Amino acid sequence: MSTSPLTPPTSSPQHIPFDDVIGAIEYLPVLSAVATDILDSIEKENIDIAELAQKVARDQALSAKTLHFANSSFYATSKVTTIQQAIALVGVDAVRNLVLAAALSGCFSETTCAGFNFNAFWRHSIAAAVCAKVLARRLHLNQNLAFTAGLLHDIGRLVLVTRFTSAYEATLVYRAEHDCQLLDAERTMLGIDHQIAGHALATHWHFSEAIVHATVAHWWHGMASGLIAKPICRSFVKPNSNSTKWLLSCELRISSSEFFMA
Repeated sequence: MSTSPLTPPTSSPQHIPFDDVIGAIEYLPVLSAVATDILDSIEKENIDIAELAQKVARDQALSAKTLHFANSSFYATSKVTTIQQAIALVGVDAVRNLVLAAALSGCFSETTCAGFNFNAFWRHSIAAAVCAKVLARRLHLNQNLAFTAGLLHDIGRLVLVTRFTSAYEATLVYRAEHDCQLLDAERTMLGIDHQIAGHALATHWHFSEAIVHATVAHWWHGMASGLIAKPICRSFVKPNSNSTKWLLSCELRISSSEFFMA
């Protein structure tokens, strides 16, 4: 999907009351039982592989999307037709992460928002997740928790894009015109930012404390807390750091695969 051209600028900010954000979140689809189970098991070293495969297989849409992800050139070297094969090929942790990505992407309808590209959003999120997991391994932290935190760190943007589309389009126009940080544009035009929306969503979906920290403080490592968020955020804070260059390289690798093609 290509990014839609930006619309003409809106003359004035369209501040969104926090209660409206909460109301919008309550109208989102309920997180699937499979995704909830996976989130609950993130900090566990071992999970029941057969049980995971059975749960995913019972959800046809989730199973199809997970297998599509597993068959992308980013992961697969041979054709995968079942969840069990995916587990054998790329490992249980990778499949668990793929299932989670597939389940979460299905919670947000891809509305047309000028200047916002859903494929690019998920490329960035998965690239951040992959990089966070590798950094966690080097820092001797929980790798699955780091992956999930990276995957979900920008989830608040989807709340704003899908529930307050016209206002977010104006925000992206403002950012382009003023060449400013996204958070600054959001706060100016919306009165809130995607970190606040992400925190509200993470709380509503009962995410763990570590994941909540990742959604609310990923832009400023000084604000980040917890064993996962702070050291990993610190690794990405410098624009020209090796970690940031690595993140961009990972995004390009995902982009060059058919990971997000229908």
